[in-house]
Amino acid sequence: MAARLIRPLGFCCAPNRFCHSTVHTINIIAKPKASHIRLSAAKMSIKVAETTSSAPPPSKIIDSHLHVWASPQEAAEKYPYFPGQEPTFPGDVDFLLQCMEEAGVDGALIIQPINHKFDHSLVTSVLKRYPMKFIGCCLANPAKDGSGVNQLEELISKDGYRAIRFNPYLWPSGELMTNEIGKAMFSKAGDLGVPVGFMCMKGLNQHITEIEELCANYPSTTVLLDHLAFCKPPRSDEEAVAFSNLLKLSRFPQVYVKFSALFRVSRDKFPYGDLTSMLSQLVSIFGANRVMWGSDFPFVVRECGYKGAKEAVSHLAHQVPLSAEELGWIMGGTAMQLFKGQLGGGSIS
Repeated sequence: MAARLIRPLGFCCAPNRFCHSTVHTINIIAKPKASHIRLSAAKMSIKVAETTSSAPPPSKIIDSHLHVWASPQEAAEKYPYFPGQEPTFPGDVDFLLQCMEEAGVDGALIIQPINHKFDHSLVTSVLKRYPMKFIGCCLANPAKDGSGVNQLEELISKDGYRAIRFNPYLWPSGELMTNEIGKAMFSKAGDLGVPVGFMCMKGLNQHITEIEELCANYPSTTVLLDHLAFCKPPRSDEEAVAFSNLLKLSRFPQVYVKFSALFRVSRDKFPYGDLTSMLSQLVSIFGANRVMWGSDFPFVVRECGYKGAKEAVSHLAHQVPLSAEELGWIMGGTAMQLFKGQLGGGSIS
C-alpha cells in the first residue's frame, strides 16, 4: 500500500507536546485499481489529543493484550474449559511468564479467554498470584436477564479487574451492543472507571455505528479498540472506509487503539511491513499516547513468537520513523498511564 502522510503543522516529535495547528490532508491510497480516498482532518473532525502530563513515558514494557488459560492438568483438577472451547496449544501462565522474561516484557493486561467463557476463576487466580505484574479484563456477559451487569461489577470491585471486553458475537441473535443491557454495562464501566474493549473480528464497518453511539452517549467510558479494530492495510474501497472509520473515532478523546495481534491484520509475513503506513497515521491522528502495543499471546507464539511480536513494533517504528519517545508510549507508557501505574512492578518468581 502506498500512502502519503502529512503531520499537522505544529505536531512536535514528542507526542505530549502540541501547539495549535493548521489542518492538513491525509491521503489513503489503496492498491492499484482501488479508488483513492481522501480523508480531510477538518471533515473528520479529528483533533489530536493532548496528554495529561509533559513528562516522558514510563520505561516499562507492557503488553496490552494477551490471554491465559488453564493447562490440561489445571482444567481437569480445578479450572475446566467451556465445552467446545478446549484449546489445542499451550496458554498457561507458566508458559507466558517464560515468554515474557525472554522478551523483556514487564507486565500485561490479561483478557478473559473464550476458552473459559464467563468463568473467570482461572484468570482471577493468576491476578491474585501476580498482582503487580498483571491486571485483568473481564468478558462482558450480555445475557437478557441483565445478570451480566452485576457480574462485571463484582469482578471489578471484588476481584480487581480493570477493564471489560465487549464481544459483539456473544450478544443474543439480532441484538446490538447498544441494546438496554449493552448500554447498562457500558455506562457501569464509566461509573467504575474502567475501559471497555471492543473486538470487531468481523470488521469495524459492521459495528462502527454502535461504537459511535456508545462513545457519544457515555463520554466518561474509556474505549479500547482491539487489534486496530481488525482493519487491514486498505486494498479495496471497503477496507479504506474501515480504516477511515477507525481514524474518525479519534474525535472521541476517550478512544484508544491497540496496535496488537499484527499477524491478524497484516498480509505480510513478520515483521509485517505493510502496517508501517497505518502505524504512522494512527500516531499522527490519535497521538502515540493513545496507541498501545499488544501481542495476542498465546496465538502469536505460533506466528512470529512472543519476542518477535515485540520486535515487530520496533522495526515498524523505525520504518515510519517514530521518535524514541513515541515508541516508548506505544510499548508501555500509554498502558501505564491509562491504568495508573498498576502494571509492571511484580516479580515472576
